[in-house]
Parts: sequence; C-alpha cells; structure tokens
Amino acid sequence: MTTPTAPAATLTPQEAVNRLGEFTVVDVRSPGEHAGGHLPGAHNVPLDRLDEAVPALGAAAARGPLLLVCASGNRSAQGCARLTARGVEAATLEGGTSAWAAAGLPVDRPAGSRTPWAMDRQVRFAAGSLVALGFLAGRAWRPAHWLSGAVGAGLVFSGVTNTCGMAAALARLPHNRAAGSAVPFEETLARLGRPAAAPQARQLRHRL
Repeated sequence: MTTPTAPAATLTPQEAVNRLGEFTVVDVRSPGEHAGGHLPGAHNVPLDRLDEAVPALGAAAARGPLLLVCASGNRSAQGCARLTARGVEAATLEGGTSAWAAAGLPVDRPAGSRTPWAMDRQVRFAAGSLVALGFLAGRAWRPAHWLSGAVGAGLVFSGVTNTCGMAAALARLPHNRAAGSAVPFEETLARLGRPAAAPQARQLRHRL
C-alpha cells in the first residue's frame, strides 16, 4: 500500500521574507513570467522542466531548504508534490509572487523586460475565447458546439485533478518562452548544483 504524501510546508510572504536568506528560491513559472518580475535571487525552473532539474534541486536541497514560487501558489504546490515524490523536500509560497508584490516586498525586474499576463489570466482568456468561438461557430455549423463542450470538460478535469493542460500548452508559446533574464536553463541547473557565493547571500540579506 502506498503511504500518503504529507502536504508541503506553506510560508506566507512575511514568513518567507524573514527567512529568505536561508532558502534556495525556485520560480516554476514560464521564463516570460519570471522575467516580468520575480523574488530576489530566484532561479527559474519552469514546471514543465522540473523533472530535468531534480538532480540539481536535490543537490541544492542537501545544502538548505528549497522554496518554490509561482504566480498564485498553485503551480508551486504541484511542483512540491512532484519533488516530494522524487525524494526532494520543498516549501511553497502562499499566494505566490502576486501576494509577495501586494505586500510591498522587493521584486527583481530585468531592465527592458516585457511582462506577459500571469498564466491564470492567459488560461481564462484562452478558455473564454474558445468557448465563445464554439458557441458562435455552432450557430452556423452545429458540430462546432463540441468545441465549447470540450473546453468545459477540460476545465472540470483541471479542477478535479488540480492540473492544467491548457497552461502547459500556453507556457510553450514564444511570449512565455522569452528569457528576459538571459540565464539559459543549463546555467540555472549549474548554479543550483553548486553552493551560492557568500557575498551574494549577504547582498540578498542586505536588500531585505
């Protein structure tokens, strides 16, 4: 019989900021979202590439705790569950970067970076557009109504399973893949796999 997995620890923004120097922060949003504004010192490991990063994340977790973040806390909770199943423990940020920024805490934004919509907003827009398209097209060709039905069924499945295939698909679009931070994924993995420099850790504590 499989032993149930304990839920990941959840930190509020204030709890996290008081301990941020202790954590390796991992942002599981798309590169475009990450470039639009992220927690200081956060490494970008998109959720759809998390499995590739398990060895590097395991090395980082062996040195100290991991904190996963996303826009709202949903994707980071999924990431924590996937890492726990692979033997890597991580905490998640309650409310994600939205709650962090709303609390007036510091956010890094690379110069010249463009900010795409948050993924949940992109999903709402895409789903709503497809439902409307299916309804309108169905007035001329009745089978087109199945498009609206398929989107509705997908949203129900997403709610039941706490996953989102549409978000995974949207994350692969060019505007979400634009790496404004200019840090290649392979370099991110290398940074996660080695200890952080002491001056960098001191600089982070000073900013907070």
